[in-house]
Amino acid sequence: MKRTSVAQPDVATLFIASSEQDSNLYYATKFMAPDPFIYLEIKGERVLVMSDLEMDRAKAQATVDRVLSYSEVEGKAKSRGIKAPTTVDIVHVVLKESKIRQLLVPANFPFIHATRLQELGYSLKPKRDPFYEQRVVKTAEEVRHIEEAQRATEEAVAAAHAMLRRTETKAGQLWLDGAPVTSERVKQLINVALMERGCIAQHTIVAGGEQACDPHNEGSGPLPAHRSIIFDVFPRSAATRYFADMSRTVVRGTPGPELVKLYQAVKDAQEEAITKIKDGADGMKIHQGICARFEKAGYKTGMVNGRMQGYFHGTGHGVGLDIHEAPRISRTGSLLQEGHVVTVEPGLYYPGLGAVRIEDMVLVTRDGCRNLTNFPKQFQLD
Repeated sequence: MKRTSVAQPDVATLFIASSEQDSNLYYATKFMAPDPFIYLEIKGERVLVMSDLEMDRAKAQATVDRVLSYSEVEGKAKSRGIKAPTTVDIVHVVLKESKIRQLLVPANFPFIHATRLQELGYSLKPKRDPFYEQRVVKTAEEVRHIEEAQRATEEAVAAAHAMLRRTETKAGQLWLDGAPVTSERVKQLINVALMERGCIAQHTIVAGGEQACDPHNEGSGPLPAHRSIIFDVFPRSAATRYFADMSRTVVRGTPGPELVKLYQAVKDAQEEAITKIKDGADGMKIHQGICARFEKAGYKTGMVNGRMQGYFHGTGHGVGLDIHEAPRISRTGSLLQEGHVVTVEPGLYYPGLGAVRIEDMVLVTRDGCRNLTNFPKQFQLD
């Protein structure tokens, strides 16, 4: 297992958080808990302080060196004259023997705890993500976890596309079994299919027509015929906690020639960008290349009638225990490194015409990348 310590011998690392919400804490401990707990790295030793409710489970599951009982440490604090020990008092008792007064904490460390620690004489240094730099480079096991989630994603989206293929057109809408097919109905199919495959999805996007022109509109109401429908599905494995991420754009019916042209422009740009990904590549330059390609093809980006149109989001982001993590393929960018898992997801959005976004996940290798996405890119659903 990879060691996670980031602090110097005279600096302790401290988390007070829920590992269900904080992926850095889960990465460090491999212990999932819904309530906040204390995690310390002290001179190379990794220590949990757990409530009695979680003690046995933590000892059996957490990949740490020592698990302390909160109630026992609380008893020590009371014996030292602290009548109602707080969480910070517990931390103070654990750290006292080490004589460490400097603490490395995550950038989102609770302010209320920080001020109390400073009152007790501790110096705090916040660290931005990636808190554990080694999280950015995925192990073979982590890549397998991501691929497992991706296979489940592909199966769920395939089921949704199969539903759309069975639809018929009435008054510009898609109908099935005597009723309009809504975004909500398709999202439910996808999310249930993912649950059956051990994944949990939130904020799944199935947005058609004008709704698709807002990149984060999840979609609602009847789906249109002859217009683009964006699927963006990014579930997390319930077992491993790793995410997948995939976008596809489809049309059920007959798209107009300008929409077909728009789709081809995005598809070609996405596939060209994938060829540029390799160890040492500059994410900012890859993103700039897509922007320049779109501009040259006549797809301008800017504000029209108070609404952005064109290409106005990043090209890609890291995927792992968080759906959005380092590195970035964007206007700020990052240097890509062998072992990064990143998305490649350009898009074009024009109200009145429609929108297209296509997204794959790739694993950066020394000389290129390996596409972790097997799902076909088919615009028209026959």
